[in-house]
Amino acid sequence: MAEKASKLITFIWEGTDRKGNKTKGELSSENIVLAKAQLRKQGIVPSKVKRKPTSLLGPRKKKITPFDIAVFTRQLATMMKAGVPLIQGFDIVAEGAENPSLRELILDIRNDVAAGNSFSAALRNHPRHFDDLFCNLVDSGEKSGALETMLDRVAGYMEKTETLKKKVKKAMTYPIAVLVVAVIVTAILLIKVVPQFESLFSGFGADLPAFTQLVIRLSEWLQAWWFAVLIGIAGTILLFKEANHRFQAFSDFVDRTVLKIPVMGDILHKSAIARFARVLSTTFAAGVPLVDALDSVAGATGNVVYRDAVLKIKDEVATGIQLQFSMKSSGVFPTMAVQLVSIGEESGALDTMLEKVATHFEEEVDNAVDNLTALMEPMIMAVLGVLVGGLIIAMYLPIFQMGQVVG
Repeated sequence: MAEKASKLITFIWEGTDRKGNKTKGELSSENIVLAKAQLRKQGIVPSKVKRKPTSLLGPRKKKITPFDIAVFTRQLATMMKAGVPLIQGFDIVAEGAENPSLRELILDIRNDVAAGNSFSAALRNHPRHFDDLFCNLVDSGEKSGALETMLDRVAGYMEKTETLKKKVKKAMTYPIAVLVVAVIVTAILLIKVVPQFESLFSGFGADLPAFTQLVIRLSEWLQAWWFAVLIGIAGTILLFKEANHRFQAFSDFVDRTVLKIPVMGDILHKSAIARFARVLSTTFAAGVPLVDALDSVAGATGNVVYRDAVLKIKDEVATGIQLQFSMKSSGVFPTMAVQLVSIGEESGALDTMLEKVATHFEEEVDNAVDNLTALMEPMIMAVLGVLVGGLIIAMYLPIFQMGQVVG
């Protein structure tokens, strides 16, 4: 196994191109000598190359997102389909990468491959960005001699999966945003507005309505304990995230619970089915045996209910039971998905039918998210109206009562 490449350094350079025009830019390399060699290879005569200075607080690296990886995979697939050698493809894609962290990652992989490692082995050195499914598919493409086709397929799978995740995230974020806005508006009114009315009511010399007294007590309590409330909310969120990350039993409980939430649960059900079909279609079309493909699919569904169902299906398929019967007996897959898989198994076009299932449920998720967004807009107005209107009524009730006494 070749030794892993050194850490890459970012250099700032100035020079002239083939036409004699002055140009400048940045590039990542292991040292200044290799940096100059890379520039000459690109037809640039360097006049100044120096290490990029870092800030006193240290460099702030931009995060590499799954969508960045999808774009990298798509561009590399395009390069290879155009007949560009793999190493040169890495150089071209890295040069065009806007994210410096992504550029560094691509060049690190490029150096590993140039040192004699396989592409899949180089990817396995970066498990944060390339999961087992990605690496296994690339490995399959290398062994079959159809790497460019496999990269194209993986890129398509990642693009559709990330689009689906964004839609689900949008559906989950919207109600939370409504709740947060409602809480913030209510807190501001209780802390800043209600005390002004309280000082006014103190000179009335009469008993205040019960509703007004309740709001005033709530306002006094929040003024005294707002910092503790803030810490409590932040602590609860952090504790929830930590428990969800560290304890599998708690994470499984959350997964099962969210599937029971009205509207939201339906979106999560459909997205899990879409991911199941998309991943299984991609892996099966790549020539991966069905049992092995189901093993990869289990972790990609994104929910413990479907993960357990797929693992059970895998065990049944391994004993010779057809996929359609296993899916039906699991009780989590709708009839349409089972029927299309049945047609695919009988016609020998399982990957095509699975792709149709994925496309159908991705569209279902898209429509459900749009419907949820349309539904939430009047709900925002209703929630804010009840909270703000309730506080206003509580503050004006004593004034109305006083007016009736005077009248």
